[in-house]
Amino acid sequence: MPLNYLEKILRAKVYEVAIVTPLDLATSLSERLANTVLLKREDLQSVFSFKLRGAYNKMSLLSESDKAKGVIAASAGNHGQGVALSAKKLNINALIVMPTTTPEIKSKAVQAMGAEIALFGDSYSEAYSYANDLAAQTGRVFIHPYDDPDVIAGQGTVAMEILRQHTGALNAIFVPVGGGGLIAGIAIYAKFVRPDIKIIGVEPDDSDCLRQALATHERVVLPQVGLFADGVAVKQVGAEPFRLAQRYVDEVITVSTDEICAAIKDIFDDTRSIAEPAGALAIAGLKKYVQREQVTGQTFVAIDSGANINFDRLRYVAERAQVGEHREILLAVTIPEVARSFLNFCQLLSERNITEFNYRYFDATQAQVFVGISSSGLETDRATVIKQLQQQGFSVIDMTTNDLAKEHIRYMVGGHAPYKLNEVVYSVEFPERPGALLKFLTALDGRWNISLFHYRNHGAAFGKVLIGIQIPASEQSAFQYCLNELGFTYEETTHNVAYRLFLGGIK
Repeated sequence: MPLNYLEKILRAKVYEVAIVTPLDLATSLSERLANTVLLKREDLQSVFSFKLRGAYNKMSLLSESDKAKGVIAASAGNHGQGVALSAKKLNINALIVMPTTTPEIKSKAVQAMGAEIALFGDSYSEAYSYANDLAAQTGRVFIHPYDDPDVIAGQGTVAMEILRQHTGALNAIFVPVGGGGLIAGIAIYAKFVRPDIKIIGVEPDDSDCLRQALATHERVVLPQVGLFADGVAVKQVGAEPFRLAQRYVDEVITVSTDEICAAIKDIFDDTRSIAEPAGALAIAGLKKYVQREQVTGQTFVAIDSGANINFDRLRYVAERAQVGEHREILLAVTIPEVARSFLNFCQLLSERNITEFNYRYFDATQAQVFVGISSSGLETDRATVIKQLQQQGFSVIDMTTNDLAKEHIRYMVGGHAPYKLNEVVYSVEFPERPGALLKFLTALDGRWNISLFHYRNHGAAFGKVLIGIQIPASEQSAFQYCLNELGFTYEETTHNVAYRLFLGGIK
């Protein structure tokens, strides 16, 4: 056991700027899961995140000559606020490099603490590279968000508090994972004091750099990461956090966007506070673990790591939470285009609440309906509803896990083209900043006709567009070349069942 880390954690100076956060009982969630669930409320720190612990510990240990040089950091929000507050407390000049896509709420918070801001790139990785270049040019000290022993030790004080606040039985601590600094610090302290406690990391299923690294026994670089939980959108786990995780982390669980949204709602129901997506990861993983293991009567801690959520994202969270907690079923149902067919369909579901019903006349014999149906919360309920409809002669396709249906199609039902358009359909992801859409359309240069376009702003750093292009097969590679040159992430969705049922042209 590396006693030097234990000493670093015990000596960490975080309480000159951080508070000892509460360990609150999540009453409703505990009752529902039949286990005791405790929330470590790092969202209550002054910067609404645990990040100031590691940042302050690192900066407080700098020599006077290094402090005089000033510091620099790259951040999409939370780490930047931690560095900015620490710099203000220690009277150090700070420069924070942030992606151009950073929500205004976070950049303004950094500026309010007196730090300088440089906006660069569309992603954290681009901002990180630029910050390293500036550090070399200016001599400023680079404050890494997770791959630094002093930062890891600062985050480890979270575990020290948990084990002082709860001295009874504790089966597992669930920790959100991005670069790995938080889980490394928590694991190394908890395993020294209480080796019986499981340390379980939780990552989004589209940003699972630690899970993949542990599986292959070496750090991997993800080609791309999901951006919903932007606080943990990291392509590669830190070298030192990975070294420690290999020894002290028991497992890593991955969760979907819908499961994260459901966890945000769970935290709100118990605390009336709103966690950011990364902050709710631990609860989402805890719920998945309980369901998988079928355990009862155990005690778990989940780290609520932050509350820096952009207000505009709440609509998206609310929409997806119902599906994430298995309380909404989304179906495409084919019903006869005859009198009383809608009535018969609704009568069949009379015991259930219909949450959404989308339809537009398209065919003289059949109607395609996009319907949302309330559910009991049990996964088996979905199969029961589908079987019930099929037994009455309805053709049913389950759309509950179809992301294209949830992000675009449900808002476009009835948009069938009047004839076959020979269009190719793509889902494209681009940065949410002024001029991004214009840049996209300019790159196409009027070369191909746009036959379909749908976009909704969800308050995230990156927006998603569903676009249909009338394009000969021989030119499809040229279109993809344009997207590659722009650096946009894309996926062809022409064959997605949701698109074919509700938007495709008449064959």
